[in-house]
Amino acid sequence: MTVPLPIDIVLPDIMAALVLKPNAVVVAPPGAGKTTRVAPALLDQPWCKGQVWLLSPRRLAARAAAERIAEEMGVAVGGPVGYATRLDSKQSKDTRLLVMTPGLFRNRILADPELAGVSAVLFDEVHERSLDGDFALALAIDAQQGLRDDLRLVAMSATLDGARFGALLGDAPVVRSEGKIWPLELRHIGRRAEDRLEASVLGAVRQALADEGEGDMLAFLPGAADIERAAQAVEDARLPLVVHRLHGQIDPAMQRRALVRDPDGGRKLILATSIAETSLTIEGVRIVIDAGLSRRPRFDKAAGIARLVTERASQASATQRAGRAARQGPGVAYRLWEAPATAGMPPFDPPEIHENDLMPVVLDCASWGIVDPRQLGWLDPPSPAAIAEAKSRLQAIGALTADGRITAHGKALAAIPLPVPLAHMLLDAARAGEGELAARLAVLLTEPGLGGRGVDVEARLARWKGAKGDRAEGAWRLARRLAGIGEKLATGTGAIDTRSVGGWIATAWPDRVARARAGQRGDYLSVGGRAYRIDPLDPLAGSEWLAIADAQGHAAGVRILAAAAIDRAEVEAIFAGQVVSHQASSYDAATDRVDHRRERRLGAIALVSGQAGRSEGAEDDVAVRLVAVRDKGLGLIGWGPASHALRQRASFAGLDTLSAPALADSLDIWLAPLLEKSRGLRDIGDQRLADALLALLDWPARQLLEKLAPADYLTPAGSRHAIDYGADGGPTVAVRAQEMFSLARHPVIGDPSVPLVLALTSPAHRPIQTTRDIASFWSGSWAEVAKEMRGRYPKHSWPDDPANARPTLMTKAAQARRDAQ
Repeated sequence: MTVPLPIDIVLPDIMAALVLKPNAVVVAPPGAGKTTRVAPALLDQPWCKGQVWLLSPRRLAARAAAERIAEEMGVAVGGPVGYATRLDSKQSKDTRLLVMTPGLFRNRILADPELAGVSAVLFDEVHERSLDGDFALALAIDAQQGLRDDLRLVAMSATLDGARFGALLGDAPVVRSEGKIWPLELRHIGRRAEDRLEASVLGAVRQALADEGEGDMLAFLPGAADIERAAQAVEDARLPLVVHRLHGQIDPAMQRRALVRDPDGGRKLILATSIAETSLTIEGVRIVIDAGLSRRPRFDKAAGIARLVTERASQASATQRAGRAARQGPGVAYRLWEAPATAGMPPFDPPEIHENDLMPVVLDCASWGIVDPRQLGWLDPPSPAAIAEAKSRLQAIGALTADGRITAHGKALAAIPLPVPLAHMLLDAARAGEGELAARLAVLLTEPGLGGRGVDVEARLARWKGAKGDRAEGAWRLARRLAGIGEKLATGTGAIDTRSVGGWIATAWPDRVARARAGQRGDYLSVGGRAYRIDPLDPLAGSEWLAIADAQGHAAGVRILAAAAIDRAEVEAIFAGQVVSHQASSYDAATDRVDHRRERRLGAIALVSGQAGRSEGAEDDVAVRLVAVRDKGLGLIGWGPASHALRQRASFAGLDTLSAPALADSLDIWLAPLLEKSRGLRDIGDQRLADALLALLDWPARQLLEKLAPADYLTPAGSRHAIDYGADGGPTVAVRAQEMFSLARHPVIGDPSVPLVLALTSPAHRPIQTTRDIASFWSGSWAEVAKEMRGRYPKHSWPDDPANARPTLMTKAAQARRDAQ
């Protein structure tokens, strides 16, 4: 007997809505039954003559949903109810309700835009905003509007902005199910920052065992590696629990065992990624432990890779996870963060369309007949910059024309259910008669964990070959199917030589072919100019050349996750048309000399490099030095006191002619002639530099410079002292106090005027006082200064009223002799 579910109450409303309009939005909380009840209800509708497709965001959820629906209908999976995923499929000619992933739907609608024989498509858990899910919905809306006005589309979710999706689906009605609400207790137990994640999870498991007498546990962790470490910690603790892993890398049979009660009645702990957040109910779970973290893909344009980033989960995700504990009865959720921290979590997960590589979307849109993907119906349209970047890479491999239209090669790529680089590799391999090898390689690189762990792709291929189990065998079937597709679609003229595993990886990602840096084991420089690193102890670290298939990290230093060795001869054979021979000249700042070299380069990698003479076409030394200054700045030049002081004076006077930007723009005028007669940038000569800069100023500018920023200060004693315009306190002159006697008003310079800082010294040129107000100094602290100076320098004059005393450069005796003459 089928158990009643809350969604059953609103099923008539959903059916009625789809009679009046072709689209509907269903909002129902977790456990309401929308995934298993809505799609079967459509099969009996008068307008439903063909199949109903239910799109579930993950393969695990798709299989589980099909199995649950078939069980409730009393039929076998593969009969009236079936499923289709990348590695596994159970369907037949009798199948009317087919559950699949959005990625598989994308392949089918591109092959058949009219969706012949399909009456309705349901999009489950659309709130997750995956790129595949958003794109699948956009394609379906476009197909409905242009080809199939009788096609029904239903968007479903537990935490859905129903109004936005309703508007996207043409003002579709929104049907809400209240659902059955079981009591749910939230316990924020926090987590010490210094504790490893697995230790915190183990602590939460121990607390839950002590607090809760019954119920299975479901713990959410960000990734498969975190799950393995937590599982090991719990198993080492010998707790009375049966531990299950639940993530995309484990065998389907093991995934199924995690979803049902333990056959021996044991209490279970399921350690899962976000794969368990939605779409399926895990029997017996009453306790949730949430680490509060998610791992999401981010496409790093600088590094050219999609990297996984661990970050805080969203509030919506945390709500979904906690709700897993109260699907079948009262539950409790232990959260590894403090309650106030919830407000600091992002409200929702960011749409993947703003974070992922748009290369496959742009290609699929071109295959669909749309040059600009933004023409489709998106809840959040992709950015123009991301589209342009994806188009550029597609044009580079011949998939798109200059105006963005798809080529024959692009059509073949779009027809292959693989990432674009791997599809490109498969077609070339098929032409070389190695389609089967390339297909196996493509499956290995797109199925995490297949063939075990380790960087060496060839070793993983060998391990996969000897592996048993549903997942390994399903991967073999997929590889054979892909090889057949590649052989069917392979076109083009000219023979292609057979290649190694590294050679085919290089075909897929030519910019990731990398060469070891000299003297730095484990460090590599790629053709694309990026730095990569592998564990120096890894056997592959001894390879001079690597073809990198997968990497993780930031552009400044990316860690290699999957690669294969490739020899130099194969690199040069594959990329013969891209190897460039030329003479390169560069400025060496350490020696202040120009280095002329003859090179053969593949992108950023120098294949051959040696000294080249000027007669071999090397660049002129002066031109190379000028380029170096433009790139690295004026600091490369050997500025001396005179030239440096002139630039400081000009800056104080507000003359932009000698500013750094202006000098950089006029290097050919003032610097190039100086370099003709010098050996380097640092041996031009200070006075020559100063004269060249002064020559840039016309007569009015020179007059203004002298007026506003004079080089010297003339003291009342008739002596001249250089003004330091670079001093911290402003323009400063160092002068003996006796030279300033008779000065009653403080000197000023500039426009607007500022006081000239007077650094007064003793006859021995030792600091006495720094002042911006000489009159106040004379009438204030001078008396104490003079008293001390009379004791130290009795031969010099230290009058009580210096403002009215005669300035002098001499001792008292010398001045007296002068006066007597």
